[in-house]
Amino acid sequence: MNFDSDLVLLPGYANAKTTQAYAESHLEAGNAAKGHYSDFLRARLQLSSLGVGTFGGRAEPAVDARIAATVAEALMKGVNVIDTGAHYRYGRSLAAVGAGVRTAIQQGIPREAMFLMSKGGFLTLRGGPPQDMSAWFNREIVETGMGTADDLAKGIHLLSPTYINYQLELSRHLMGVETLDAFLVDQPEVHTPEIGKEAMHQKLADVFEVLERAVQEKRLRFYGMSTFEALRVETDDPIFTSMAAMLGLAERAAQKITGDEHARHHFKIITLPFNQVMSEGFTRFNTATGKGNIASPLQAAYQLELYVMASHTLFKGHLAQQSLGLVSDRLSELSNAARQAMQFNRSTPGLGTSLVGISTSEHLDDMLATAKTRPIPREDYLTLYQKA
Repeated sequence: MNFDSDLVLLPGYANAKTTQAYAESHLEAGNAAKGHYSDFLRARLQLSSLGVGTFGGRAEPAVDARIAATVAEALMKGVNVIDTGAHYRYGRSLAAVGAGVRTAIQQGIPREAMFLMSKGGFLTLRGGPPQDMSAWFNREIVETGMGTADDLAKGIHLLSPTYINYQLELSRHLMGVETLDAFLVDQPEVHTPEIGKEAMHQKLADVFEVLERAVQEKRLRFYGMSTFEALRVETDDPIFTSMAAMLGLAERAAQKITGDEHARHHFKIITLPFNQVMSEGFTRFNTATGKGNIASPLQAAYQLELYVMASHTLFKGHLAQQSLGLVSDRLSELSNAARQAMQFNRSTPGLGTSLVGISTSEHLDDMLATAKTRPIPREDYLTLYQKA
């Protein structure tokens, strides 16, 4: 595999001692208010309630530099979750994140205080979309053994073990780290309408084996799934995906890779869109937990010991311009709609980290300002859902 990077990979990964020290130092410095950091399951990592997303922007050097600067400043000011993907900006966001990480390390932030995550599934298309997609796919994917047309959905999403491993390795090398804290399979549900749920699950089972092996080889700490519709729709929707089923696949993958029937899996994270408009993760009771009850996705994740991250915090920028009326009224102490949107999300019970795509320096300022504000108390948050 050629990753066009001569970086020496940074050792280490987020650990409890260092993330706890990081959180304490930023609380003491006033960069963060109480409640800004969430416990990452039993690992006791302290993860910021807001995280930097790096999806948006043109594939050009100026945006690379802006992302690197944003990542570095966020890490230095109390935000330690950084999210990217192998296909973001045709792979350029990976290297930009890596540059920001190195700047932060030079300023004294330990690698072990950072939670760095990437995603795979959508084709990376390094250098931009090819003129002849079919020829590109045959040359770059089929002939290199990374997948076949049967592994492709919607002409852009490739769910094969070899390709997911390639994107994991691309992420590690372009970000410049020996070990990724997390790698998520991005929106595997896009395959379901084309091949059915059972076949999609089988593909995921094979992919999970690759990711469990990566954990064994210390290239990765945790993995999970990033979704768009799969966790928010009604249970009888064909695209609905069961968290309990995913954990079953992960458990079998861990047992197969280790040869230990008692092996524990490392599937620990789910993401789903969540905001004032897309609130199904909190309000829709659609998920059987395998523990005798039906719950909302956020409640089910808690019972199943999964850490939840939210995407689409600003609803593609719309909620940076205007909050819903009740939210605007109740959170009027926050000076603008972007801060209100972030505060709404990070106050949601069961939601660990809300990811925010930072496209302007003003949005970073909003994120850092919101981090200094205590989340809304649970009882006050729940009143936001009361009918007028």
